[in-house]
Amino acid sequence: MTPYEFLTYAGTFTETFKYLLLLVGVIIEGPILMIACGFFLRLGALDIVPLFTVLFLGDLLADIAWYYVGVYFGQKMFEKHGKFVGITPERFEKVKDLFAHYHDRILLISKATIGFGMALAVLIVAGTTRVPFKRFILLNAIGEIVLVSALLSLGYVFGELYHNIAAGFRDFFAVAAVIMAGAALYGFSNYMKHRIADGK
Repeated sequence: MTPYEFLTYAGTFTETFKYLLLLVGVIIEGPILMIACGFFLRLGALDIVPLFTVLFLGDLLADIAWYYVGVYFGQKMFEKHGKFVGITPERFEKVKDLFAHYHDRILLISKATIGFGMALAVLIVAGTTRVPFKRFILLNAIGEIVLVSALLSLGYVFGELYHNIAAGFRDFFAVAAVIMAGAALYGFSNYMKHRIADGK
């Protein structure tokens, strides 16, 4: 197979299975991919209904996986390695008490705000404290709608700006937009993680 034939085949494969590939991608890295999808949605490369469905289901599947990590391994994980995510054994006990009383609010706010930098910890604690699975799914699904809508909209705005600027600057703008969005999400997550770890 020549390089040209390979690229043609790869392009055809990607176009045919693009939503399946997005499903796998959003399980691995949701927020950044959602913003990128909003960008390509504006450029007409994706359709809103299958796109939203795939992003919603993929991120929800990832949440379910982390929930069951919490069910089976969460207690030992936080006792041994919680310090790496800012959760000492003492703080973990407090978090469990909070979950017992406020898990509805915590799950909704965490999902809609990308967990304030501690999304995985929240999902694992939900499993560890045995939040009822049906309740977990319902709350995460509601938060998922907010999250996917917000990040797709953000990417769509970037796509609109890209569409309206001069052609000579479009490549530069696209690269800069991806870098800025990624840096903003990373910075916000780290900031909130440190504030929570410090108890502020």
